[in-house]
Amino acid sequence: VQLQASGGGLVQTGGSLRLSCAVSGSTFSISAIGWYRQVPGKQRELVARISSGGNTNYADSVKGRFTISRDNAKSTAYLQMNSLKPEDTAVYFCNLEHKSIWGTRQYWGQGTQVTVSS
Repeated sequence: VQLQASGGGLVQTGGSLRLSCAVSGSTFSISAIGWYRQVPGKQRELVARISSGGNTNYADSVKGRFTISRDNAKSTAYLQMNSLKPEDTAVYFCNLEHKSIWGTRQYWGQGTQVTVSS
């Protein structure tokens, strides 16, 4: 399983970006996908998560501004980020969590930089 995150960039406060996470392998549709972010010196934090069934949850700091979605036919997950703030600046990572009778396995993408200028 490999994850390829893309879509980051530089945007002004109030702007929008859409991140994509393309996943290779056959487990995408039966796995949960999460978007995390990390700034230097801080722990990686969960931003949004979508289950294999489409249930979503968000960090309080992004509720109402970010939307996570998935397209199982394309094995791709998205994070639509609106009304961006300087504090959203971070490296964003996508994560795939696959549960089976043998346990839980997690896979990470390489990260994409999001910079929001004030």
